[in-house]
Amino acid sequence: MKLPLFVLSIYLLNKSSLKTEKLGIIMMASSVVVYVLEVRFDYNGKEDALYPVILKNEYQMILVDCGYAGFMSLIEDAAQKQGLSLQELTGVFITHHDIDHFGGLAELKNRYPALAVYSPVIEAPYISGKEKSVRLMQAESLFESLPEDQKPGALYFQEMLKNVQSVEVDAVFTEDDTFMDGVKIINTPGHMPGHVSLYVPESQTLIAADALVIEHDEFEIANPAFTLDLGAAVESVKKIKRLEVKRMICYHGGITEEGIEAKLARLISRYPRPSFL
Repeated sequence: MKLPLFVLSIYLLNKSSLKTEKLGIIMMASSVVVYVLEVRFDYNGKEDALYPVILKNEYQMILVDCGYAGFMSLIEDAAQKQGLSLQELTGVFITHHDIDHFGGLAELKNRYPALAVYSPVIEAPYISGKEKSVRLMQAESLFESLPEDQKPGALYFQEMLKNVQSVEVDAVFTEDDTFMDGVKIINTPGHMPGHVSLYVPESQTLIAADALVIEHDEFEIANPAFTLDLGAAVESVKKIKRLEVKRMICYHGGITEEGIEAKLARLISRYPRPSFL
């Protein structure tokens, strides 16, 4: 599937900068299993990847984020490689309303109408179409400042955002709410106002979504030039550092288990507090 350059500049990382240390299944101490999906796709002749997650227990199977519109078959294939079928899904959790995280939600819901849709409370109005996408508002506000050669791609990107099909949200969650069996919701705003990450204390696993990306084997802020509140994003990284995390799952970059605390510290040091604070 081919996507416009402007989309790549905002959402995707150079494939050569990504390192995935381990993919597959993370077993929990009791009842929840985490499956990391590797969803590979073509971008203008180059291969890229996203890493959604499936959480599964005895009663539920939840997909965390679902890619762009048209990605259902790619996600189905990635799930099958883990021995899973999307027909088993009971719900979808959307961490925030960026197009690469919920663009495929309507297609998924149409295929499996019984699916429950879950989201952060702040993000729900954007996912359901009751409020205008803040990413679209950002794209519109930046348009006039772009070089002329980037404007066609920027207009195409705006149209992509406008054409995302909204889906009603069935239940909302916020800080410290428990999702499934012991999966905690962690508010990690900055990239988006209502962005959340999911933390599994039993295995000390964090599903970071876009609170972090892996770039050149280091953590980084996801596209800092397009992060809606960079200060809040850095504070979210500090918040993550206070958690006990043995496994970090990044939507852009995959899984890392090595040097997490040191990598977080280095990231924070690259964004010092402004001198006037």
